[in-house]
Amino acid sequence: MTTERRHDIDALRALAFALLILYHVGMYYVAGWPWHIKSPHAAEWLRWPMVVVNVWRMDLVFLISGVAFGFLSRGRGPMSLIGHRTVRLLLPLVFGMAVVVPYQAYAQGVANGLVAPGFGAFMLRYLSGGPWPKGAFDGSDFPMTWNHLWYLAYLFVYTAILALLLPVLRSSAGLRLRSAFLRLRGWRLIAVPTVPLLLSTLWLSPRFPATHDMVHDWYLHALYFTVFLYGYWMGVHEEIWRELERLRRPALALAASCIAAYLSLRLFGFGAAAPAWVAHALRAAYLWTAIVAILGFAHRHLNRPWPWLRWANESVYPWHMLHQTLIIVAAVALAPMRLGPVLETAAIVALTAGGCWALTDVLIRRLGWLRPLFGLPRRAPPQALPNGSTAIVGI
Repeated sequence: MTTERRHDIDALRALAFALLILYHVGMYYVAGWPWHIKSPHAAEWLRWPMVVVNVWRMDLVFLISGVAFGFLSRGRGPMSLIGHRTVRLLLPLVFGMAVVVPYQAYAQGVANGLVAPGFGAFMLRYLSGGPWPKGAFDGSDFPMTWNHLWYLAYLFVYTAILALLLPVLRSSAGLRLRSAFLRLRGWRLIAVPTVPLLLSTLWLSPRFPATHDMVHDWYLHALYFTVFLYGYWMGVHEEIWRELERLRRPALALAASCIAAYLSLRLFGFGAAAPAWVAHALRAAYLWTAIVAILGFAHRHLNRPWPWLRWANESVYPWHMLHQTLIIVAAVALAPMRLGPVLETAAIVALTAGGCWALTDVLIRRLGWLRPLFGLPRRAPPQALPNGSTAIVGI
C-alpha cells in the first residue's frame, strides 16, 4: 500500500537544511576543526555536539533526496530524468560557483594572508581562473571552488547513476531486492541496512578520508549512495514507514548507546581504549539507528499538512545555496564589534536567516529569470493536492 501524503518528508527535509545552517555556524566556532574562517571565540566543548550531528546529518539529507527521486522517476525514462536534474542541479551549481561562493574563498584567502584585500580585484582574478598561491582557500587548486555546493554535484551524479540503473531496478531481480528490503521488520530493519554502511566504514574510511572533491571521496560516496538507494526503495511504502514509527524509541535508545560509547572512545583515544574497528562499528551503527529514530519520530509527529510546508518546500534550495556565504559575510562584518560568543552567534544566525529570507522571498521568487539559477522552476509553485498534501518538489 502507498500513499501520496508525505508531509513528514517535506517537513523533515526543511528541518534538516535548517539544522545545516546551525551546523555551519558551529563550524565557525568549534575548536580544532578546519573551516573557511575561524572565530577567536573557538570552543573545545562544541566538538561533542557537532560529532553527534555530523555522523548522520548529510546521510539523512541524501536519504530524503532518494525518496524525492522515487517520486520524480515515476513515468520518466533515464534520459528524461538526467535532463531534468541537469537543469535543476548543474545550472545552480555553476551559477553558485561563479556568483554565490566566491566571497567565501575571498574571506578565507584574506584570513590566510594569501589573498590581497579587495573583493572586486579578487572576483576578476577568480572568474579568469586564478592562479592562486597554494592553500589560499579551499579548492584554490582549481579555477573555481564549490565549497558547500558539493552536495549539488554529488546529488546529480547519484541521480544520474540511479537513473541509468532504472532498467535493472525495475527488472524482476531488482524488484525482488527492493521487496526484500521493504519486508524488513523489527531488529532486521535496524541490523541489515547497517551492514553495507559498516563494511564501507571499515574498509574505505581509513583509505579515503572525506575530501568533498568528488574524485577521491570513495568512503562518503559509499555511504551517501547507499542511503540514497534506501530512500528510493522506501519511497512512500506505508508499511515500512509504519515500522520505522514503531521502532522509533528502541532505535533512539540504541543510537544513544552507540554514540555514548563512540564519544567515550574518542575521548580516551581509539587505539588505547579499543581497536579502531570497534569505533568504526559504533559509528556505522549510530548512523543508521539515528536515521531510523529520526524517520520514525518524523512520521509520527510531522505527517500533517503544516501551513508552512509550501513555503518551506520552495525555500530549501535557495536557502541552501545562500546560507554559508551569508554566515561568512555576517561573521566578517561582526568580528570588529567584539560582541562576545553568545551575542555574536545569535546575531550571525539572525542575519543569515534574515538574509536568506529577504533574498529568496523578495528577489529570487519574484524574478522569473533568476528562479532557475537557484533551482526553482519558472512556473508558479504547485498547488496543494486535493487531499491537502504537498508535492515533493525540492532538492
